[in-house]
Amino acid sequence: MAGNQQAGKGGGEVLFEFQRVGTYMKVVAIDPVTATEVSVVGPATGSMELLKRTAINKLHFVMKRDAEKGRR
Repeated sequence: MAGNQQAGKGGGEVLFEFQRVGTYMKVVAIDPVTATEVSVVGPATGSMELLKRTAINKLHFVMKRDAEKGRR
């Protein structure tokens, strides 16, 4: 399952990929402009919205960290 969403906090579009692996759900969040990609894992029975928010927060963290280091 894949999807996209406008990120909050003034970000751009974020692409999502959902993969169920046994009892876990892996969510990959991708910024299509910078090709920055992060993943989070949680229980498959848990809230998909919570996993999406967690992935967005991690993506913003990584993008900010990389920008401060001058990597992207």
